[in-house]
Amino acid sequence: MLPDPKMKIVQDLVANLSKEEIIWLNGYLSGVASLDRKQESTAANVRKITIAYGTETGNSKKLATSFAARAKKNGIQSKLVSLDQYRLSDLSKEEWFFTIISTQGEGEPPATAKKFYDHLHQENVSLSSVRYGVLALGDTAYPLFCKAGEDVDAQLQRLGAIRVMPLHKLDTDYEVEAENWITSLLDSFNTSAPAAPQVVQTSNTKTKQHYKGKILTTINLNGSGSSKETYHIEIAANGVQYEPGDALGLIPMNSKNVVDKIINLAGADENSPVSYKNTETPLGELLRSRLSVIHLSERVVKKYSEIVQQDIPPTRMDLIDLLRIYPISQPSQFLPIVEALDPITPRLYSIASSPLAHQDEVHLTVAKNTFLLDEQKRNGLCSYYLSQLKEGDDFDFYIHKNQLFKMAPQDKDIIMIGPGTGIAPFRSFVAQRDAEGAEGRSWLFFGDQHFTTDFLYQAEWQNWLQVGALTRMNVAFSRDQDQKLYVQHKLLQHAGELFEWIEGGAYVYICGTKDPMSVDVENTLLQIITEYKQLDESQAMNYLFDMKENGRLLKDVY
Repeated sequence: MLPDPKMKIVQDLVANLSKEEIIWLNGYLSGVASLDRKQESTAANVRKITIAYGTETGNSKKLATSFAARAKKNGIQSKLVSLDQYRLSDLSKEEWFFTIISTQGEGEPPATAKKFYDHLHQENVSLSSVRYGVLALGDTAYPLFCKAGEDVDAQLQRLGAIRVMPLHKLDTDYEVEAENWITSLLDSFNTSAPAAPQVVQTSNTKTKQHYKGKILTTINLNGSGSSKETYHIEIAANGVQYEPGDALGLIPMNSKNVVDKIINLAGADENSPVSYKNTETPLGELLRSRLSVIHLSERVVKKYSEIVQQDIPPTRMDLIDLLRIYPISQPSQFLPIVEALDPITPRLYSIASSPLAHQDEVHLTVAKNTFLLDEQKRNGLCSYYLSQLKEGDDFDFYIHKNQLFKMAPQDKDIIMIGPGTGIAPFRSFVAQRDAEGAEGRSWLFFGDQHFTTDFLYQAEWQNWLQVGALTRMNVAFSRDQDQKLYVQHKLLQHAGELFEWIEGGAYVYICGTKDPMSVDVENTLLQIITEYKQLDESQAMNYLFDMKENGRLLKDVY
């Protein structure tokens, strides 16, 4: 029995909790109460640990490297390894295993962690001698926040591994909490305290601040005759704080025309209320603004197949196509289909404006994605949504801080490589440097299809060249000659001067498509360094690696 003062604290706490929170608290207290106080201390036995990371943008690797360095200072030997290089047969032999893993897309692990992730789900070997901890990185703007980390933690538990640190889930502003997690773990190695209770905890992450802006203008940057539609969008955004290199995040809405067709095919009523996240929402509104109805995941297609009791091969399809090809037999089947749909995933766009040069505004550069599917013209969800916005339309968004694509100090030279819409953050960089009166030189490489129709922001670049805000610019238009010409060819044409800039401490930025553009550009840089530094391939790769480690080779690719 508790003394009266403590009992009052408990009663006041419980009175302000929801049913779900009370259930969670009960589980937490049960975990603490059942902890074996005679459990062997971790301190005396920790001599070597394994730190494995799965990363897409480099954040997990950065934290893992910091973790390993701090462990070494504490007298603990650590094996630092990327999950794609980790030997899976070693897992059952580990004594202390810690993994730092991010989440991508629809709750998926990064590509470098896929093999390890799948292995855990398929394996049945006992890991009862393995002590472990999971640090999960994610983005609260996405519905399946830190899902990959949650799954890894759950599978390690399933296989009998002993959790010695609670699962910790971190948002994009992760640095301080991550270091605290590492500190707590290392401190536990240096005390006689027992291992942490087997209770999953989540960091007290701050909700992202959402802003409501208003569309000022939407302009198609491509000229008449271009096969592309690239929109420059200006948004009035008073009080919004961002830096060059940051991105704007938003949740797009499905086309009303598409949603109307879906409801018609299902024989449903758009005004019928549907319970979603404990809120009654009209079906039409739910399908338009909350749920993904295009390019459905294989999981959703499989669930659809089970509901309509028809064989559908593993694939990704739009809901409207499923309803046409594999129609429901009765209207009552549609609600469980709706309940199976994934939430719309937020999209990120590099910010193309400067907080100094374009005060109280945010600018975007958006390529409208149009493609043919079954001989029908289709549009990408978010790019189509943005292209249809008109002057005066309200617009909800948030700012995604991109810590891995920050602008170099004013006195440093920068080399910017950005074909197509990859040019967006560099418009921000140059405008900011112009407003600051930066001393460092700047060199831009841009490419697209045709000079006359696809030279994005041509007048602005020419003006910045004239005033000296932009030192040099080289362009490659792939379709203006018989042999295609890309930005990497321009890099080779100016290889000697480019290498002088790099050797002189220039920062190199790459923005645009990951494959093949960024891969080709990195290979070209490798070729230039090999030739002008007179290194073999391995040494040149180490040179590039050192540039990345020192924050002088930065990528924002997709």
